[in-house]
Amino acid sequence: MTIEKFGSIQLSKELIKALKEEGYESPTAIQKQAIPVLLNKKDLIAAAKSGTGKTAAFLLPMLEQLKEEIDYNKKRVPRVLIIVPTRELVNQIARNISNYSRHLNIKHAVSYGGVSNKLQAEKIKKGVDIIVATPGRLLDHVENKILSISSINRVILDEADTILEMGFIEEVKRILAQVSQYRQISMFSATISQNVKKLAKEFLNNPTVVELTNVRQRVDSIEHTAYKIDSFKKIEMLSFLIGSKNYHKVLVFVNTKKIADEITQQFNLDGLSTLCIHGDIKQPARARALRDFKSDKIRVLVATDIAGRGIDIEDLPYVVNFELPLSTDDFTHRVGRTARAGKTGQAITLVCANEYKQLEKIEKDLMITIKRLVLDEYELTEKQPRLFKKKKKKLTEKKNITKPVKKATSKKTTKRDSNRNFRGK
Repeated sequence: MTIEKFGSIQLSKELIKALKEEGYESPTAIQKQAIPVLLNKKDLIAAAKSGTGKTAAFLLPMLEQLKEEIDYNKKRVPRVLIIVPTRELVNQIARNISNYSRHLNIKHAVSYGGVSNKLQAEKIKKGVDIIVATPGRLLDHVENKILSISSINRVILDEADTILEMGFIEEVKRILAQVSQYRQISMFSATISQNVKKLAKEFLNNPTVVELTNVRQRVDSIEHTAYKIDSFKKIEMLSFLIGSKNYHKVLVFVNTKKIADEITQQFNLDGLSTLCIHGDIKQPARARALRDFKSDKIRVLVATDIAGRGIDIEDLPYVVNFELPLSTDDFTHRVGRTARAGKTGQAITLVCANEYKQLEKIEKDLMITIKRLVLDEYELTEKQPRLFKKKKKKLTEKKNITKPVKKATSKKTTKRDSNRNFRGK
């Protein structure tokens, strides 16, 4: 497989040169299917698991077309809008744009909350071709007359399912209503949820659907283990597990900011260098935590689900579900942070007694069986739910066969009875 294979999907020499410098060899499955559709200016709904090259699948055709459309003698106006759910994902995509367009004269800007509005506004006002933004901050710029999005003719929603799950559907609708009516819209996500379908029906024009995601395949490539543990010993047990097995680069998912802070504090006391990211952590601190985690300066990163959606680490060996998420989709999003780009990974789940049913539901939804372990050092003391074994049905019951009911038969009449009956007449 050689880099020239990207030439078969009509990419220019400038982009192919950048891809070669980035170490790309050949297009992935999602790139092979999505890039030609987007180059033909058709709307697209694409679903593929994490780590399959979705970002390049929408950036490469967009850059290819953009370089032909820009009038370099005039002030730049935004032509492409990429909407994402988190600040981390904004920065990740912005880095990819810089890398892929290094041989092109293309300008981009970012827009997200938690940092100075003024600095973002100044760069946008100078003129840009691409804006990567979270929905809320983008609308702030539009409403404050810093930015007009009427010139935008390409809109990309990355992690579209997450954007809509976070409750941004009205903001997205307001944005789409203000861009050019001659726009191309593409939606990329891990799953094509009902919310994605509804939004597509309202705004997309006869979209092509590319669905390569396979939930079963995604979780089968990961080694799963569940540790049964008392709820009040989870932090202590996880610290012991990481330390005793000498785990490094461990991403721990939690359901609340409070638990994230508690784990971070205790782990650092235990000698495990740990930072956390969640909604109350300011953006510079979140960026630093992620940077330190990627460079192995810290051993553990604790994240809530929303903050964790922007984490893209090619070689992440361990993901921990400290608590089970509320949905199977969230479980697959979490564990999908590991075993990316052909690498191996382990997903460790801590379950206490009141989470057994939820774990069983996840297993049923994903059609997998996760082995349960109990560490010798942490025997269970909490009351365990009773296990009810289903009574085995008889073969006749399984086949719904019922025994025939015997008809009532009269007693045989004797000669004596006959004579008695005769005399009684």
